[in-house]
Amino acid sequence: MRTIEDLTRKNIRDLAPYKCARDEFQGEARIYLDANESPFNAPYDRYPDPLQKDLKKKISALKKVRESQIMLGVGSDEPIDLIERIFCEPRIDNIVSIAPSYGMYSVEASVNDIEFREVFLDENFAMNADKMLAATDSHTTVMFICSPNNPTGNIIEKTEILRLLNEWDGIVVIDEAYIDFAPEGSSWLTVLDQYEKLIVLQTFSKAWAMAGIRCGMAFANEPIIQLMNKVKYPYNMNQLTQEYVSRQLDKKEEKEEWVKLTISERERVKTELMKQSNVSFVYPSDANFLLVKMDDAKGTYLRLIDEGIIVRNRSNVRLCEGCLRITIGTKEENDELLKAL
Repeated sequence: MRTIEDLTRKNIRDLAPYKCARDEFQGEARIYLDANESPFNAPYDRYPDPLQKDLKKKISALKKVRESQIMLGVGSDEPIDLIERIFCEPRIDNIVSIAPSYGMYSVEASVNDIEFREVFLDENFAMNADKMLAATDSHTTVMFICSPNNPTGNIIEKTEILRLLNEWDGIVVIDEAYIDFAPEGSSWLTVLDQYEKLIVLQTFSKAWAMAGIRCGMAFANEPIIQLMNKVKYPYNMNQLTQEYVSRQLDKKEEKEEWVKLTISERERVKTELMKQSNVSFVYPSDANFLLVKMDDAKGTYLRLIDEGIIVRNRSNVRLCEGCLRITIGTKEENDELLKAL
């Protein structure tokens, strides 16, 4: 069995991380003359907390994990890149991922010069653990599983993921960007302590309505989080972002109301779409979008543009031929879409 240390690139294991002024002194002082900051324009003249300790306290209470199990990044894309840089040796190691799925896994693999192996879901968008395991070799270090998956919208079967966690000795990343729209109990955060090589990704971009803020979360046990903090840029999360996210976390009830409205609208829009003569199938969704199979999907996509309505044409994605991905908007926006169709 490979350990976390075995899976970590040697140069990362040996890396002496950059030490910033806020790492060397932690606490409160009257006068700060240690970081070559300007003394004007307080409080934004000071570098932000590189480990976002105050924000992590709130997230820890919200998610019921330890603060030491949290890494915050610029969206989910930063931790995805860090995972690949930490655990994958360029031109030697490889990554296995379900497909179709979120495109940044493969983009970051290309950027980092890592072989990317896709294992396609079946016709019902279900994952087969045997196929995932068969795609691995001694140089496979990371697996990516998006659940609920994008662009298919479905939760990946728990028993299949458990097989990977129990039978494979590499890093398993479960991307839960859409988890707030899924049934209660779907998240893998509750078993984080049981699996030392499990990483769970979540984001504030979807249910929390903060896509423009760019704040994502990686949850893992301490050895992995320590590696991510070692490699990330020292001040990756600016002060304005930390403050804004912290304020929004005090509005949990409002966020939960948004989620309820989105789920309600998702089911209403699905029902209405199924009445359309040119719609052949609306796939089940545990996310804030629907994947819709229809006649002349590309033509419909272009005609919607003429109406000033933008959806995502997924017809060029294998297994999603003839499909549009439609995000659930407000009731008024959804009514406009249905009227246009």
